[in-house]
Amino acid sequence: MTSNKQLQHLLEQVANGDGDVETARARLVDAMRARPFEDLGFARVDHHRPLRQGFPEVILGLGKTPAQVAAIAAEIVARGSTLLVTRATEAACDAVREHVPDAAYYPDAGIIAFRQQDVERGKGTILVAAAGTADVRVAEEAVITAEVMGNDVCRLYDVGVAGLHRLLGERARLQSARVIVVVAGMEGALPSVVSGLVSVPVIAVPTSIGYGASFGGIAALLGMLNSCASGVSVVNIDNGFGAAAVASLINHL
Repeated sequence: MTSNKQLQHLLEQVANGDGDVETARARLVDAMRARPFEDLGFARVDHHRPLRQGFPEVILGLGKTPAQVAAIAAEIVARGSTLLVTRATEAACDAVREHVPDAAYYPDAGIIAFRQQDVERGKGTILVAAAGTADVRVAEEAVITAEVMGNDVCRLYDVGVAGLHRLLGERARLQSARVIVVVAGMEGALPSVVSGLVSVPVIAVPTSIGYGASFGGIAALLGMLNSCASGVSVVNIDNGFGAAAVASLINHL
């Protein structure tokens, strides 16, 4: 038992008479005796992350070998937690599937995921908007992350400011979202435009897409940080995961 949802279910069973107190007590004692983290030598897997933050530890695949990713993933899944690996390769997924055969790989997002019954559902819809097709990789990282974290997600792609009518034609979808993630490179203007149309939080993700003077996304980052629209917050360059994690926290409030 590593999640708030599992604890809630156990208490509801006892309250409704579907479970006895002694069995529930034994399960709680076992959970309390279990170590809050598991030391694998090269990594310490944090099993109490769901209790503190509402979602299990997420594995960053970047810089890890497939075997390391697989070992951490196996430990997380064995505790009944949902698995999410970002910046993952297909080779890493092949290694993970040796321990978790039903793990899914999303190549457009670079994500490995295995869903279990420990994640609470979000309250509304997270909309992920991408300025151009070149920004979709980062947008898909945000989409899949948000979905695995228990949210309903709506995609709105290729609605950059160079053709503003494409965005304005989708105002109904923009206004129905509870929180919006906006992914854009080049000059990074799209989040300001979106925020001016809605009354919900907008999380801006600058991407490294652009010509020389974009400096690998720094131009978009600075443009978003200097937004004249209220309600815009900004994450790091290409950080679709970070944006989705914040959006999910908002959507679960």
